[in-house]
Amino acid sequence: MTEPVVPEVGRVPVGYGELLELVKGEVQAARVQAARVVNTELVVLYWRIGTLIRQRRAEQGWGTKVVERLAADLRSEFPGMRGFSPRNLVYMQTFAGAVEGPVAQQAVAQLPWGHVTVLLDKLDDPGERDFYASRAASYGWSRAVLTHHITTGLHRRSGEVVTNFSATLGAESGLVTEIVQDPYNLDFLALEPGFTERHLEDALVARLTHFLAELGEGFAFVGRQYRLTVDGEDFFADLLFFHLGLRRYIVFELKVGAAAPAHLGQLSFYVNVVDDLMRRPEHDDGPTIGILLAATRNDVVVEYALRGFDTPLAVSTYRTTAALPDEVRAALPSVEDLTDVVRHARDEPPASS
Repeated sequence: MTEPVVPEVGRVPVGYGELLELVKGEVQAARVQAARVVNTELVVLYWRIGTLIRQRRAEQGWGTKVVERLAADLRSEFPGMRGFSPRNLVYMQTFAGAVEGPVAQQAVAQLPWGHVTVLLDKLDDPGERDFYASRAASYGWSRAVLTHHITTGLHRRSGEVVTNFSATLGAESGLVTEIVQDPYNLDFLALEPGFTERHLEDALVARLTHFLAELGEGFAFVGRQYRLTVDGEDFFADLLFFHLGLRRYIVFELKVGAAAPAHLGQLSFYVNVVDDLMRRPEHDDGPTIGILLAATRNDVVVEYALRGFDTPLAVSTYRTTAALPDEVRAALPSVEDLTDVVRHARDEPPASS
């Protein structure tokens, strides 16, 4: 009988490092999958408990005292298991009443229970709950990011942006469109009336964490006033990001006035340069996209303007004064006033140091 070959201690055979990495990957994947299964089972369990309580309360007319007694008995019976507080049992009942079974195959079952309670607290409409549950599960939103998107009404701002993605990106257009919002909620910047494009850019970078939360999952900040050198001449893109999920660069051009066809020409130029100088197709980088972020837009004008470009472009808007009363909003400068301010600032020569 042949004895097995035992490698000497301290010697690593060829290919061992690759084997170790593969095994580690399998273990990590299994741990993630196991955690997901456990989470789903917990959410389904809570739904079933809530359903049982609702049924008995409807049949017997039990009040809140029964829920308190049940919470105490469950914690006594399962001392090592959390989640049986009276408050959580009430959430379970609300969950059972708000979501029809079976639950296991729904997006909500992929979320941590804390996310589910946020959905229950903040949303009454089943369609809106499904929208946010699906997005949170797909993009791995934290509870804070989920709360932010619900509070700012992401469901009312998705899919309305004007783009040429269907003509330039083909089958990818739907997936890319999902990451673009309209309008972006920039109220957190607290900008003063009369702000310029530089003020807007400064505020966005200063509050970058908030801006990234507003953009959504997957955006990585690359730089502001990003230098692009073409044949010895320098140009500067306002904001440059890389989307980790879509694996592509995203150029933002900021405008305090209305979106204009000329702005799209400038943005398309930046997109072409980034695509040529920075994109790495060998790393599976997708085509660079450009987003013109303007105060307002005329959809008909934008749609005509987009026809002339073969680069993927989108035109979105933002709001920064939505929470102000009408009388205050009326006192703020118009889009035309803001555009004049920016034009005037650009025409003035810089002060000498």
